[in-house]
Amino acid sequence: MARFAAALLYLLAAALGRLPWPWLMRLGDGVGALWRRLDARESRVARRNLELAYPDLLPAERAQWHREILRTTARQALETLRLWTHPHARNLRSIRETHGTALFDAAIAAGRGVIVAAPHHGNWELLNQWLAERTALAILYRPPESAIGEAFLNRVRATRGARVTQIRAEGPAVRQLFKRLGAGGVVGILPDQQPKAGDGEFAPFFGVQAFTMTLLGRLAHRTGATVLFAWCERVDTHADGPGFALHIEAAPADIAAADPKIAVAALNRAVEHIARRDPAQYQWTYKRYTLRPPGSAEKNPYAEG
Repeated sequence: MARFAAALLYLLAAALGRLPWPWLMRLGDGVGALWRRLDARESRVARRNLELAYPDLLPAERAQWHREILRTTARQALETLRLWTHPHARNLRSIRETHGTALFDAAIAAGRGVIVAAPHHGNWELLNQWLAERTALAILYRPPESAIGEAFLNRVRATRGARVTQIRAEGPAVRQLFKRLGAGGVVGILPDQQPKAGDGEFAPFFGVQAFTMTLLGRLAHRTGATVLFAWCERVDTHADGPGFALHIEAAPADIAAADPKIAVAALNRAVEHIARRDPAQYQWTYKRYTLRPPGSAEKNPYAEG
């Protein structure tokens, strides 16, 4: 039943993805405006995150950023449907620039394993497709709550020759990741998702303590794998769709520190550096600061009432 429902969702996504890009842009702009008008969840979370991360913005500036974030987020959702339902070779033509790809090739050639840290900036699904064209890789992901959602993701992220292995972010996943890296393989991790209690440490992120995964640092420290940050950033828009610049940068050495507090602090600094490039392209509709430091008496900043 889940597969059948996922197939129907795929047909709907494919129908939307076939719309001309100017239509998708207008539709995305309309969705963003509707979120703002109705003060939908996306609107409330983005506004709260801006208050936390950019407290010095003037009210007019914050309102402008808020509108731009919602517009860009809605456009990206429709853009992703298009990427999921079109041939990857065609999608990859939208990458107009590449920066640092030699670092990726050299890391693979070194044979010590590669950890690709891919923050929620730009379009990470296009990044996944680029990586899969270069090498087989495993992607750590947090499964959706519904079986239908998971079946849909498995379908849209499938590649020729099964070059992408999706690994659920659960206990047994850690052993699989260590094994893959030990064999010189490539692992992709979204480093800015809030982990479960007990699986992280607090470190500053835009000046606010954020509960941050320790898994990436443990993997890097114990395996000696190379850690690279990667993202696909929008740089232009044409009638046939947006254009992207693909970036790969070396991670700071402290990201593999034995002390997890040092490692997560380095991780957050690197993600923040990328997100500040263009705040509208970062996922500010995500509740990044839900968990608060023990003993701080701080409340969940997204709680209402």
